[in-house]
Amino acid sequence: MASSYLAPGVYMEEVSSGSRPIEAVGTAVAAFVGFAERGPLHQPVLVTNWTQFKAAFGDFVAGNYLAHAVYGFFLNGGGSAYVVRIGGASAGENGEVVTGPVAVAELPAADGQPPLVLAARSTETADLTVEVAPAGEPGEDTFKLVVKRAGEPVETFDNVTTKRGTNNVATVLRQQSKLVQAEEARGRALSAPRPGEIALAAPAPTTLPAKIETGEYIGDSADRTGFAGLEAIDEVTMLCVPDLMAAYQQGALTLDDVKAVQLAMIAHCELMSDRVAVLDTPPGLKAREVADWRTDVAGYDSRYAALYWPWIKVADPVAGKQVFVPPSGHMAGIWARNDTTRGVHKAPANEVVRGAVTLELNITKGEHDLLNPLGVNCVRSFRGQGIRVWGARTLSSDPQWRYLNVRRLFNYVEKSILQGTNWVVFEPNDPKLWDSVRRTVTMFLRRVWRDGALFGKQPAEAFFVKCDAENNPPENRDAGILTVEIGIAPVKPAEFVVFRISQFAEGAGLEE
Repeated sequence: MASSYLAPGVYMEEVSSGSRPIEAVGTAVAAFVGFAERGPLHQPVLVTNWTQFKAAFGDFVAGNYLAHAVYGFFLNGGGSAYVVRIGGASAGENGEVVTGPVAVAELPAADGQPPLVLAARSTETADLTVEVAPAGEPGEDTFKLVVKRAGEPVETFDNVTTKRGTNNVATVLRQQSKLVQAEEARGRALSAPRPGEIALAAPAPTTLPAKIETGEYIGDSADRTGFAGLEAIDEVTMLCVPDLMAAYQQGALTLDDVKAVQLAMIAHCELMSDRVAVLDTPPGLKAREVADWRTDVAGYDSRYAALYWPWIKVADPVAGKQVFVPPSGHMAGIWARNDTTRGVHKAPANEVVRGAVTLELNITKGEHDLLNPLGVNCVRSFRGQGIRVWGARTLSSDPQWRYLNVRRLFNYVEKSILQGTNWVVFEPNDPKLWDSVRRTVTMFLRRVWRDGALFGKQPAEAFFVKCDAENNPPENRDAGILTVEIGIAPVKPAEFVVFRISQFAEGAGLEE
């Protein structure tokens, strides 16, 4: 309503136009889940380059693929990624799990329960000790934790506990400590540690039980563990779990376990409806075996997943040699590069795989003819053109969702409109609002069409937006429902390029 004017004069008022432009959301944020040398457990950490990853999670680890996947992601054009470390240890060569090189201290519990394990945040741990003392405000299971360097206190955390809550020792250290972090296992009951002082020391490589539960990868959304914890991060658009194959190679998981985790990845992406799972095949498979894995063993059918084969060989600075790694991390980087240079509507294929030395198997055209209809995206080596991605299909049996760029384009459009129309909630549901919404969505889709993402010579051929009295009858308005119908015509990739050539007699061609 207008303000009260009491004196003559000229008055200026700023009023809302009633609608807001829709801003495009990001399409190239990857999430990686796997084993690392060090770093916080089951906590998504945002990294925007390889240096940040090394600072948070350490270097390459022999037998593990997380670091290789993240490195390949950034090498191929990736911009930002969330990394979730699982397992609490690094995998060794013979199905063993070996602890990282950072210093640790085990704080034994008073009642014989498993110890609380603290780990240094960096390798600079000279003269670093931790002391457990009585809490300033005595209570059940509370204690004081003092971190000392050369005998002098440098960090103090009072009234912490191993129970869940804001004073949980792992949570407090993760948020406030610059020197140590808690490494206790998820799902395991812990008790308050005994009073005393223990020095942090780098342990000799020790082996832990080789069996890794599938739940370690899948996690729990309520506890923010595994990739289920990524439900709280809306920015993620790609999900990769490269170390699933590391555990399988080391005998910690069976093929059934691999299938279970990948099915959970697909279920997660379908639940969120804004991200796509980038899946790897088991190592060492031939073309026929990949076809059997795709159809008979795994049998995936989802518009929110893509499968790549074969594995690629890359340099391993730690081992001092070249090793084969699953391609998912490099593929996610190519998706990001494609989105930046061409747009999400362009199929992420016919792109060079940076960092790939060779392939686990150079496939033939006949083998590709077998796998492409099954939705297996092959990586091929072409003479004089390098190693390239030569497929851009989802694992869906529905022809409408066959192509990966169509799925990702819809994710982009849906999420952009969803986030750009929050202002509509609780507005009066009347023709004025319908016009505002229709105008706002139309302006956004016109920009998408101009970028070449939609098929049609005119906007009317490329999309439609309907929001009027016909799809918003009185009974819907009484229920507080506003309905907007949107249709878009995505461009499909020219997957099969056919040139028809014929002979013609001399003089029978076009006249000048």
